[in-house]
Amino acid sequence: MNSPSPGGDDLTAIGTDPAAFERFYRRHVETIGRFVARRVDDPHTAADLTAEVFLAVIDSAAGYRPERGNERAWLFGVARNVIAAEHRRATRLLRASGRVAGRRLLDADDIARIEERIDAESLARRTYRALDGLPEHTRALLELVAVDGLSLTDAAGALGISPVAARVRVHRARRAVRLALATSESALV
Repeated sequence: MNSPSPGGDDLTAIGTDPAAFERFYRRHVETIGRFVARRVDDPHTAADLTAEVFLAVIDSAAGYRPERGNERAWLFGVARNVIAAEHRRATRLLRASGRVAGRRLLDADDIARIEERIDAESLARRTYRALDGLPEHTRALLELVAVDGLSLTDAAGALGISPVAARVRVHRARRAVRLALATSESALV
């Protein structure tokens, strides 16, 4: 049996136990909301993706393996997969129709809260633009460590690579990002 999460729940149970899922959701919804807001700039998409992450958690909870990383690292891995799938879906849809349509309605308070979150994460989006020149696997690792606060070991586990490879990639990526940010800073002045 898997070990309990910090909240005391067996994570494999959150797919079948609504009370365990609710506790898990309450522990992580703000963190995942911020994670998503750093990666998208539309409040409707941010709200939808946050919900989709937790739907994916329900579907994949039985596959959680604590030896591959803690619950937070696992959750960030699930969130990254959901966001990547959304980016692929949106790209296909944009190619086919030229525009994504059919957004669900949010009330004014929802929009205001999500816009505040998106505004608060604007510096992080600038950093993401600086990351664009990195290979995708290196960018994903650096995001998990530098932006989302995972340990290097947990981020390596979330991405399925060794901690040694992760250390090398992070060192090279940080150097490249510092250079790109310095270049963009001088362009702003």
